[in-house]
Amino acid sequence: MRAIRNAIFTSAASLLAISGVQAADLPVKAKAIEYVRVCSLYGAGFFYIPGTDTCIKLGGYLRVDTTFNGGAHGAPAWNGDIGQQNRYRDYFVSRSRMALTVDTRTATEYGVVRTFGQGDFQFTTLGGSSRNPNSLATNLGNNPQLLDTAGGGYVAVEYLFIQFAGFTFGKSASAYATPWQGFPGNLNSSLLGGQNTDTGVNNIQYTAEFGNGVSGSIGLDDPTVWDRTSLFNLSTGLNAVGTTGNAYGGVHSPDIVGRIRIDQAWGLFQISGAAHLVNGSYNTLTAASAAPNALSEISGHPEDKWGGSVMAALQIKNLPTGAGDDIKVDVSYAKGHTKNVIATSGASPSFAMFGGSSVAYQSIGFGATTDGVYLPGAGGTGGIELTEAYGVRGAFNHNWDPYWSSSLFGSYSAVRYNGATGDLTTAKGAYCAAYVASNPGLKSADFSCNPDFNVSQLGVVTRWTPVKNLTFSAEVQWFHLDQKFTGTSVLGAAAPKPATVYEFKDQNTYLLQVRAQRNF
Repeated sequence: MRAIRNAIFTSAASLLAISGVQAADLPVKAKAIEYVRVCSLYGAGFFYIPGTDTCIKLGGYLRVDTTFNGGAHGAPAWNGDIGQQNRYRDYFVSRSRMALTVDTRTATEYGVVRTFGQGDFQFTTLGGSSRNPNSLATNLGNNPQLLDTAGGGYVAVEYLFIQFAGFTFGKSASAYATPWQGFPGNLNSSLLGGQNTDTGVNNIQYTAEFGNGVSGSIGLDDPTVWDRTSLFNLSTGLNAVGTTGNAYGGVHSPDIVGRIRIDQAWGLFQISGAAHLVNGSYNTLTAASAAPNALSEISGHPEDKWGGSVMAALQIKNLPTGAGDDIKVDVSYAKGHTKNVIATSGASPSFAMFGGSSVAYQSIGFGATTDGVYLPGAGGTGGIELTEAYGVRGAFNHNWDPYWSSSLFGSYSAVRYNGATGDLTTAKGAYCAAYVASNPGLKSADFSCNPDFNVSQLGVVTRWTPVKNLTFSAEVQWFHLDQKFTGTSVLGAAAPKPATVYEFKDQNTYLLQVRAQRNF
């Protein structure tokens, strides 16, 4: 009996010990897990940043472009080695880019506070089809694509801005711009004829919504990068293709811009305006380069001069040709603000193209893109003479079915220097006097100087989207330079061209651009 009692006590003690161990091992109550929540306030793709009331969206694209007989991203062969068609030119140029975007939004009593940023990780053919040793291979310090080497590449910054209570601060599209910028239907970033700030300009702007789709915006744009072409001091001389160093002074004023826009179910209508200050550096500058020298500061300078531009834009939707089809067009005029007509996603080009000739070694066509010119001294212009420019561009966009679409696009632009040849007080007269003096080679009896020029573009692009957000595209483009010089002349063209007789003649070029792009 005693043995049974001992066994029972031992078993009970064991059970109590086990229960104590189990009680000590009971888990402590865990903190609630904070799951990521979908934010439906601002459209698809947004979610709440955990622990905050801020919504965020991550996105972007990966894009691969190749251009045949042109520059990166569909630039025509309108200058440089590809304009000369020499043996340094690249027959094709490629660029690979991954764009990453971060969009955050927070609802406040003042409205939505938004921040947006886009960075582009990209790699481009070194030199962008300009490999002349005189300008690139042996002069890497002046190479704008220095990092496009094996294992290298760039991080480029596009938009970086804050929006609050109607204001926008930072690097964003100008208040002057249309929603489609320089892309009414084209792939390439070189469709001229109007304004383009598609990768953003440092600015401050305010937008007011008046209701019924009517809005107005005003802004101050930093013109340093985007809104200036060139200003020529003609006393420095002009080279064989009619250009010289840039004689702009430092930035003295922001561009003052604004627009009125009407957005409706049928489309969009917009009127934009801009004021731009053109200011020269000095009257005496180093020949050709327009660099300052020891006499510059005491030589004086031309008085600053205000120029500007206007643009009207129209989009028509709901076309009878098919669902989603539309027409986009904008028309521009500028005086002293040529960047708002001869605009690309980079710097405004001047044109220098060579071709065949039956009366000379080769033919040449060129056009200098400037905001103005001045010729210091007695008999000169007496100040800055502003360049005039106007242009039109547009596209018809058609969807064949959910997988195939095409766009037909084109543009026409003109640059004008006022006055008459022989009158040094005008832009045209001063320009031609400088050109003839700088290029004294023998000229034909029918030679005439006229710096005015027109450029035309026409192209078509077709896209195939086999699955959502994956698109393959091919674009063909024709570019025409209508220059106004006549006759022939002995010119010292840039190497490797010889100094010999050239015929002044209009020029044409074609390109093919292909693209694969995946949006995410």
